Amino acid sequence: MDQFFKISERGSTVGREVRGGIVTFFTMAYIIVLNPLILGNATDVDGNYLGGGTAGPNIAMIAAGTALVAGVLTLAMGLVANYPLALATGLGLNAFVAFALASQMTWADAMGLVVLEGLIILVLVLTGFREAVFHAVPAQLKIAISVGIGLFIALIGFVDAGFVTRIPDAANTTVPLQLGASGQLSGWPVLVFAVGLALVVALWVLRVKGAILISIAVTTVLAIVVEAVGGLGPAVENAGGWSLTVPSLPSKVLELPDFATLGEFNLFGSVDRIGVVAVALLVFTLMLADFFDTMGTMTAIGAEAGLLDETGTPPHTRRILVVDSVAAAAGGAAGVSSNTSYIESAAGVGEGARTGLASVVTGVCFLLSVFLSPLVAVIPLEAAVPALVLVGFLMMQQVKGIDWDDVDIAIPAFLTIVLMPFTYSITVGIGAGFLAWVLIKVVRGRLGAIHPLMWVIALLFVAYFAIDPLTRLLT
Repeated sequence: MDQFFKISERGSTVGREVRGGIVTFFTMAYIIVLNPLILGNATDVDGNYLGGGTAGPNIAMIAAGTALVAGVLTLAMGLVANYPLALATGLGLNAFVAFALASQMTWADAMGLVVLEGLIILVLVLTGFREAVFHAVPAQLKIAISVGIGLFIALIGFVDAGFVTRIPDAANTTVPLQLGASGQLSGWPVLVFAVGLALVVALWVLRVKGAILISIAVTTVLAIVVEAVGGLGPAVENAGGWSLTVPSLPSKVLELPDFATLGEFNLFGSVDRIGVVAVALLVFTLMLADFFDTMGTMTAIGAEAGLLDETGTPPHTRRILVVDSVAAAAGGAAGVSSNTSYIESAAGVGEGARTGLASVVTGVCFLLSVFLSPLVAVIPLEAAVPALVLVGFLMMQQVKGIDWDDVDIAIPAFLTIVLMPFTYSITVGIGAGFLAWVLIKVVRGRLGAIHPLMWVIALLFVAYFAIDPLTRLLT
């Protein structure tokens, strides 16, 4: 095992890899609950729910498919690429599928587009194009991507916990975010998050092994006690309730899965519904988001794990990208939306994971959760997301690798870093940084410093940011 995964060579141990894999799973387990809520509650153009029927959502069915695909593809990442990176249904991408695709076509047609997008990206990987793009990106921009993602996942943690909230639209609203639900911290779930954050920070600075995992377990127990005493329920029913999962002891531990969503896709059915041009634009939008999100994620994970070479490139880059591309197509073929690499893997890396063994552990946990979904559903977001805040800090430390006195890189790096959390999108941050870098080189007359592929990327991002007017013009 040590020789296959290069555990000692990368300065790790089996124990650290196992802990890291389990921590990554716990920080990602919310997708088993959240993906069915996003996909399951939406209907397609014919009024059908994903999984079939018009009577109501098929939540358990989608949850089973979500866990199965995440488990198989995360195992593949560990065994094929030997990288501590886990995969699952992509947030944002699943919302795009539910609300932008399914509203125009059947669920099978929408998932067919996801499969098509994954196959196109796979071809780009196998031809070397995707890897060439990665090498064309300046090393300090890659660092900026990692830092931006660190801020992004920290914000995700604060928002998911209710520590930071969106301010409801009002005439006198001048800022988009606020502390707590009304400008002040309130509610027991927020307190549970605060305790979890304090605990994970305290354990981390004391160098306690398994700090993140211990904090998740302890905070989950605290959450169960709070819910048992207070009966808070979900936030949709009670403003002071839990944001997603209501923590309570499950009535049963095992549950047989239903995989009826598997194979629910029609590769070219969307063409008959909306036409070739509209299909091409939708696939392009999906592909560009998938393409650069993964690039940023694998760089950030590699940087945090100390696995990047002098050019900022992870080991076995092509293998990582192949698995990720297959995951996109596999998610569509399983009817659970595109699967992609998860930045939450950084939580496992923060726990010490450095090899694909951690991904194997995470994958096994996902596969077990197919049967143990009642148990997995116990962990509330408020107990899991303190780990994201800590990892955000760890990734932010890389900012010292950027030369802030060189405006050629400092301005693009700044835009990359701030726009990821400001727009809630990794792709937007990367796109803005790339465009700014090319623009500055042009206006300063340094055209020779621009790699030909950076021109191509810049043009693609111009199209990405202008996708709405382009769609209106061409359709």
